[in-house]
Amino acid sequence: MIGVTGAAGQLGRLVIAGLLDKVQPQEIVALVRNPAKAQDLAERGVAVRLADYDRPDTLEPALAGVDRLVMISASEVGKRVPQHTAIVNAAKRANVGLVAYTSLLRADTSPLGLGQEHRETEALLRASGLPVVLLRNGWYTENYAMAIPAALAHGVLMGCAGDGRISSAARADYAAAAVAIITSGDPEAGRTYELAGDTSYTLADLAAEIARQSGKPVRYQNMSEAEYRAALVQAGLPEPFAALLADSDTGVSKGALFDDGKALSRLIGRPTTPMPEVVAATLRSL
Repeated sequence: MIGVTGAAGQLGRLVIAGLLDKVQPQEIVALVRNPAKAQDLAERGVAVRLADYDRPDTLEPALAGVDRLVMISASEVGKRVPQHTAIVNAAKRANVGLVAYTSLLRADTSPLGLGQEHRETEALLRASGLPVVLLRNGWYTENYAMAIPAALAHGVLMGCAGDGRISSAARADYAAAAVAIITSGDPEAGRTYELAGDTSYTLADLAAEIARQSGKPVRYQNMSEAEYRAALVQAGLPEPFAALLADSDTGVSKGALFDDGKALSRLIGRPTTPMPEVVAATLRSL
């Protein structure tokens, strides 16, 4: 039995879809906070179980019979450590045989503020005694594609990444990596994978690609971290989220999201999705 936490989320659904191509539905357990949101998975034969990070009593029963677990990092930044502690403790009590955790690219040395909760979770997993594989995911290209509508509306893609290069990949690429590990005959517990896209780009490159494909003028405007954070707040983003995005861009300027190891494409057996393909898909959806 293979369990997937956050199975109703964007990455979780892609992992489930990949698993359905490799194993029988009855071998998959979708762990979700709201089972109603995964009714479609239940209709396909996937076991859907209530697993609420904030209700630890739901976690051990949800993991009953699970041999391998894809532990997708919780979505609530700032609450991840206690939530992850709850699921790790439950996995230990349930005798889960392998945990594959979606961490952050070079989490142990990352300058990104996001790195701290991942470092603490990795330490928690090591201390648990559970067999663990760390999937240190780089950025999803979709994270930047979300800015395309505003960039088209204003002719400007804002950021504070300078000339920093981003080795992002599509969310589906990282999902495929999780599927490859969790279905492997020998997943090599104890291994850490630094996962990123095959190619890299700057935000100026991204702006140029948006302009090329849309036929509309778009340029990159580099700002200070404080200016970018303020601009995001003015655009309606909550202050904590704006601060997180600005901090991440500053991290890009320090090389935090660049990697040329190509471990991700080797793991999934194909090239990662190029940035222009994600831009094209986003433009088609507008």
